Amino acid sequence: MSGRLFTICKEININSKSTGRNVSVIQDIDGNNIVLINDIRFKGKRSINWKEVREYLKKYVGEIYTIVSTGDVVYIGSDLPKEYTGSKYTNSIKGTNAKAKANAATGIPELIEIAVGKHFRENNEDKHRRDGKNGWYRYDSKFALPVYDDNGKVERYNIFHASVLIRHSNDGKMYLYDIIDIKKETSNSLGD
Repeated sequence: MSGRLFTICKEININSKSTGRNVSVIQDIDGNNIVLINDIRFKGKRSINWKEVREYLKKYVGEIYTIVSTGDVVYIGSDLPKEYTGSKYTNSIKGTNAKAKANAATGIPELIEIAVGKHFRENNEDKHRRDGKNGWYRYDSKFALPVYDDNGKVERYNIFHASVLIRHSNDGKMYLYDIIDIKKETSNSLGD
């Protein structure tokens, strides 16, 4: 299995380079996949410009990715940019978690591909009775963002856990809906 994961990570990394993004997939000592995002596109000490993030996300609309652990095919629908940048969750986060979510947008293909731990939930909201008719799935994913020193050199990487939220639509397809529950892992950072 670990040989297969290595091959998959290698393929993902080659694909990322061909799209002009500085994103790769690595494994920690326990064999967990982590999306390493060196492409810090959304900076800001005070707040994130979510309109810029929304514009960036539009490039993914129409793309299709496969979750390696389950074989589930995930589509990127036209609702993703607005939901990702304007959800209740996004409006509730600040500081490091807001910056992490904004920059996680760069690694969306890889975050989907390495996702694990599929959990199903029934649709309970009226507003989603059509677009989430067949319920919701949550998967776990991890990503790392660089922390720079005063000279602009990478000092270490902070690792974040995130839930990849997928809606199972009335057309039978699974669509990325949002990335939520982003939490910095306090016991882990790369480069300490």
